[in-house]
Amino acid sequence: MTRAAAEAAVRTLLSWAGDDPMREGLRDTPKRVVNAYGDWFSGYSIDPGAYLRRTFEEVEGYDEMVVLRDISFESFCEHHMAPIIGNAHVGYLPTDRVVGISKLARVVDGLCAPLSGAGETHLANRRVHQRYSQTARRRGRDRRRHQCMTTRGVHKRGVSMITSKMLGTFRADASTRAEFLRFIDIEGRSLR
Repeated sequence: MTRAAAEAAVRTLLSWAGDDPMREGLRDTPKRVVNAYGDWFSGYSIDPGAYLRRTFEEVEGYDEMVVLRDISFESFCEHHMAPIIGNAHVGYLPTDRVVGISKLARVVDGLCAPLSGAGETHLANRRVHQRYSQTARRRGRDRRRHQCMTTRGVHKRGVSMITSKMLGTFRADASTRAEFLRFIDIEGRSLR
């Protein structure tokens, strides 16, 4: 697919919607839409596991849970290409190495940038976990607002969806799982 073909497709959609893609206000819209899609779907070129390969041996005695909360993300519904806006929370138990916190945020960006189905975080987290399983046991949870539900169809605003994926110790040990949930306090805080 060439950029010219993508821009032509946007012009076709503008015409189909009933507007004139050649009018002054829309002339540059195909170029802007293609640029935006390049940004929004940049996750297709990101390997989230690559961020987790860079770790630090100097753990300074950290052997308890590490949690990064409220990582904002944007994704897109694979059914309608409508935005999904949310926050993710990631936790892991370090063993002999730790991951930089900015890397955890970048992993969320890499996992959420492509078109997303309802279970995309689950599948992607499994992939990252397999690459990182030698150094940590990890847990993730996210909360999201699906614009395909708020701007079309049932038009229900204020609805959010929570998904989670537990791996390793977080799945096997109820007390570790409960500790993570207390750390993120997802039920006690409102979605921002």
